[in-house]
Formats: sequence, structure tokens, C-alpha cells
Amino acid sequence: MRSDKITKGLERVPARALLYATGLNREDLGKPFIGIASSFTDLIPGHVHMRSLERAIEKGVHAGGGVSFIFGVPGICDGIAMGHAGMHYSLASRDLIADIIECVVSAHCLDGLVMLTNCDKITPGMLMGAARLDIPGIVVTAGPMVSGRSGKQKLSLVKDTFEAVGRRRKGEISDEELSCLEMEACPGPGSCQGLYTANTMACVSEALGMSLPRCAASLAISSEKERIAYKSGQQIVEIVRKGITARKIMTKKAFENAIMVDMALGGSTNSCLHIPAIAKEAGVEVDLKLCDAISARTPHITSMQPGGEYLLEDLYYAGGIPAVMKRLCDDLHDCATVSGLSTKEIAKAAEIHDEDVIRAKEKAYHKEGGIAVLYGSLSPNGAVVKQSAVSEKMMQFKGVAKVFDSEEAAMAAIMNAQINKGMVVIIRYEGPRGGPGMREMLSPTAALVGMGLEESVALITDGRFSGGTQGPCIGHVSPEAMVGGPIALVEDGDEIIIDISKRRLDLNVATEVLAKRKARWVPPKPKIMQGLLARYAKCVTSADKGAVLVAE
Repeated sequence: MRSDKITKGLERVPARALLYATGLNREDLGKPFIGIASSFTDLIPGHVHMRSLERAIEKGVHAGGGVSFIFGVPGICDGIAMGHAGMHYSLASRDLIADIIECVVSAHCLDGLVMLTNCDKITPGMLMGAARLDIPGIVVTAGPMVSGRSGKQKLSLVKDTFEAVGRRRKGEISDEELSCLEMEACPGPGSCQGLYTANTMACVSEALGMSLPRCAASLAISSEKERIAYKSGQQIVEIVRKGITARKIMTKKAFENAIMVDMALGGSTNSCLHIPAIAKEAGVEVDLKLCDAISARTPHITSMQPGGEYLLEDLYYAGGIPAVMKRLCDDLHDCATVSGLSTKEIAKAAEIHDEDVIRAKEKAYHKEGGIAVLYGSLSPNGAVVKQSAVSEKMMQFKGVAKVFDSEEAAMAAIMNAQINKGMVVIIRYEGPRGGPGMREMLSPTAALVGMGLEESVALITDGRFSGGTQGPCIGHVSPEAMVGGPIALVEDGDEIIIDISKRRLDLNVATEVLAKRKARWVPPKPKIMQGLLARYAKCVTSADKGAVLVAE
């Protein structure tokens, strides 16, 4: 075992002495050492209940014959960090978490790892760390929040807070109604209720084979979540003993399965950053073209918020990810999973309890999957849109550019009613390097929806969008403005042509005009000149590469 390096041999007397100081017995030194990487924090609703899940995992590890060691990783709540400077840190924290996993696991020679996680960047960060080390690992996502309630009406974070800001600005609701919504939309622990990034990555983890069946959708408040945590603790000891490491699960075919399930669900566009980043650490090549190709042949069989009707609690009661896999069973690869069951064994054993929440392929909500990758003169290396959340009317759109060099400037214009029908709002210098950190833009997109402009205004950025975004919002434009991509050359009044069905995003400006603009373009001074983000900006790759860090 890996832990033999610190538990065996004459020269390890000091290490054993320190381990005994933690309360271990002599016989414990012969058992598998299992790390429990926990992102517990009082700051995030998706994580406040993790103490009980930590205990459940511990019990499972001990029941399985292992020894558990809890250590922490940081967590950032995108909903709280959004709309101000705090959002610069969210994506950067993903790679920081991977580094922390590497540091702690390597320094202490742990044999296996249970990753207790829930929110947007934390789940992919942990998976990146496990893939990098190729250590046996199991992901336990802490579960989605139940819906809020106002009378008989279900409430959710994005629809009833972010979009409510635009509705209040438009005068559709009163201050009293807004106050009620902000109090009732999030009733307790769990990740935000719709198929936003946190829940998307939970579903991806399960479809990838790195979580036990039903883990992704089982609710934060449920006893089933406690049982899954306990079983994950038991199972990690088993796969350590069998030598089943992360890369034996996270194969190319497993990533293709995960992408297919993601596209069938209509998940967050952020998966197009995170899946390639995880795959890179696993030594597997996954790019935007693969994501788009799988989406093009995968029917969209659920109608999840933000673009649809249902919440994660509805998916849970309909059968969860195993039920989605059952619908896709003929198209999925049969891969190994951490449960000991194969992908198709899980799918065939699943039950579907609601034929509308998880539709048959021939009755799909859309013929194609949730995400489309657009190429063209404005995005030579690709841009990403959640096509399942775009109305048929806006799948093709021509508009005139209204350009902003920051999210704050765009948000001010939206709230001051300066955005009119027929405009394409361009938000640039918000990419991985220019942001830095590629901030999510849920505040402006939700405000546009709340003000009723999602059928007449498009938004394009080299930044990214929350999983809660809906409407014709195109992100991840590559190359980004900070490195001189075409988005840096757009001017007010330029015509932008969007054709999602043809996968096109074009700037309708003559080549010679763009060449003159390029000749006089000068990159702006970096927004942040010190600390973590300054280092991040120097090392981060573009969005089409997963915004991963490379050594300069």
C-alpha cells in the first residue's frame, strides 16, 4: 500500500510516533489509510450539513476495515461571490483544490480518497486531483436543496432571486414580494435546486462512474444521502484492496458516457470547462469538438430549470441518474464504476418513475443535447451556448453590438434600461486571463430575463455563465479579448450574426477593417497585479482548453 512508506521500516519510527499521537493503535498501521477530503464550511448552503456526512463516511471506512483521516479543502459559493470582485476567485479555486489534494495525499501517503463535495468548482477540482495522482477515489456529492415554497408555488434560487431583480426593476413585483422571495427561495442545506453547475457536475461524476448509483440526485436532507456516504466509505476500502485507481474508472469511454448524460440532461455550459480539465489530468483527450459531436447525436430528454420546468428533487423521485442512463443504455459504453457494477448493469436495473421528467428518446424535448459549440469569425476556437435553454425564435439572430469591457459596466447599463431590443451585449476582458478567472455572468443574464428581453437581446462574452443562465447567452468565446481575439476588436454598432443550428457565431465586419483595428489594438493593463490571481493569469490556458494551468 502507499501508506507503507510511512508505516513500515526502522527509519519510520518518527512517523509512526506521530501517527500514534493522533490516536491510532498499532493494528491500525496495517489497514488502508483513507483520506476524506471535505469541503465543509459554514459559508455555503450546499456544505453546511457535511459534518454528518463526514461521520457517515468515517463509519463506512471503519466498517470496511480502513482508517479514516479528514482534511479540508476550501469552498466558494458562486451565488454569493457573483457580481463583484469575489467571482474572480471561483474558477481559480478549482485548480487550487486539485493542488491541495495532491499535496495532502502525496505528503501523507494515503491509500484511497473519499471526496465529500457539492458546489461548482469543488467537485471538478477534487476529481482533477484524484485523476492526477491516479489514486483510488470515490466522490460523495452532498445533495441538492429542496425547493422553496410560496403557498403552493415552488421556488428556486435563480428564477426567484436573480431573475426577480429584473422583474423588480421592470415593476412587475413589489419590494414586499421580492423580500418574501429572497427569504423563501432557499429553505435549507443543499446545492441550488436546478440543473446548475453544482448539480451538473454531481450528475457528471455519477455518470463517469466515480460516485455510487443515485448519489447525484439524492437530496441533501435525505437519509438516503447518509446511507450513500456510509456505503462510499465501505467501498473505498474495497477498491483500494483491489487496486482500482481513478484512471481505471476515468477512461475515454467513461468520459464519453458522462458527456452523453450531461447533454441528455441539458446541463451547465461550465461542464465544457470542467470535463476537459478532469480528462487532461487523467491523461485522456477531451475537447469541445467531442462535446459538440456527442450533443448533436444525443436527444435532450429532461426539462430541467433554468431552461425547463423541473428541479433536481423531481429528477430524484423520477429515478435519478440511473434512470437517465436506462434511457440511453443502448448508446452508452459499458464501463467499470466505483460501485463494482458496470454502467449497463446500473442502467438495466434502474426504474423510471415519471415518463415526463425523464422522457423516452423518441419523445425527447429536443432532438439534440443541451450544449452547442459555435465557431466563426467571432469565435475561431469555439464558443459555448446552452441551446436547450434558448427559444426556437432566438436560435438564429442578427443584432447590433453594444460593447462593454467589464461585467459591472454591462450590468449598470442593463439596470439603467440602456439595452434595447435588437442589441447583442458584448462583455469582454472577462476571460480566464483577462478576468482574471473567467467570472460567471448570471446577474446580467438573469436581469435580462427578468426584464423580458430574452426573446430580443443576445449576450456574448469571453467569460462564462452560471448553470442558471437561460436565453441566447454565448460564453467561452475563444481566443479571449486579453490575448487579442476577435472579440477585442468589436465596436458598438457592428453586426453580429448568431446561428446556433448551424453552429456559427460571426462578426459581420470586413476583413480589412478588422485588420486595421487589430493593428492599433493594445492589450489593457491587467486588472489584478498581485497575489493568487496575478499568478493565475500568467499560467491559465484559454477556455477552449478547459482553462487549466500550465507552467510558464
